[in-house]
Amino acid sequence: MPIKNSELILNPDGSIYHLNLKPEHIADTIILVGDQDRVEKVSKHFDRIDYKSQKREFKSHTGYYKGLHLTVLSTGIGPDNIDIVLNELDALANIDFETRTIKEKLRSLRFIRIGTSGALQEDIPVDAFVVSEYGLDLNGMLHSYRTGAITIPEIEHAFIEHTQWPGFKARPLLIKCHEALEKQIVSDQTYKGITLTAVGFYGPQGRILRLPLEDEALNSKIQSFNYNGLRVTNLEMETSAIYGLSKLMGHQALSINAIIANRSLGTFSAHPGETIEKLIAYTLERLMDEG
Repeated sequence: MPIKNSELILNPDGSIYHLNLKPEHIADTIILVGDQDRVEKVSKHFDRIDYKSQKREFKSHTGYYKGLHLTVLSTGIGPDNIDIVLNELDALANIDFETRTIKEKLRSLRFIRIGTSGALQEDIPVDAFVVSEYGLDLNGMLHSYRTGAITIPEIEHAFIEHTQWPGFKARPLLIKCHEALEKQIVSDQTYKGITLTAVGFYGPQGRILRLPLEDEALNSKIQSFNYNGLRVTNLEMETSAIYGLSKLMGHQALSINAIIANRSLGTFSAHPGETIEKLIAYTLERLMDEG
């Protein structure tokens, strides 16, 4: 049964609606960044760039880095944007746009998220790199899908009990990264743990400007959570959404973040741009290491 025009929306030139891309425009390995200005910071390392596109905040460059075919694409901020980006990238890989039907042979993509984040633990300094071994979803977007067996209920239950998570909020979900990518990217230069994915930047991450919080102690509860040595290392707004959708669609995903703030110490990096540049170079080199 063909997918309806209202569900799979294509532009007049045949490209996918938001990303403005056609199937031939993406590589199997895709680097996801939040900021559209960070796309050039990644692609400047490429040997060549074969295709460029931008629509709204979704900017993409596809080319080669030391022989590796790569796409770098900006997602914008938040799980709602990740829902758009991951679904449209999967459509580019696995839906025949001519017949509007799912292909018989599915293509598995590799997603590597290069982001910025704030650490929750005092021993993780600013300018460090944190690999998200797990994504802890607190934003609720994944509840729109049948998550099935991709989550880890026993750790979710422990987190809910420890934080006294209220029933009126979306139930937390925990999703593991792709283990082969983890092995490839992790080194003695990185920390790893649970990355918490919030729905917003201020209240949902425990920041107070003028509005009071529903639970002002939530960040301290999250910081003290420990499940057999596994702890929440950092806060951001995309990782769990990438992990959840990737697992549901049969793709591989890993998130690595530059720590530009430490929420426990109240510190912020003196040179965040340099840290991000170092993280980009580190990630590209690790992607070349298939050992």
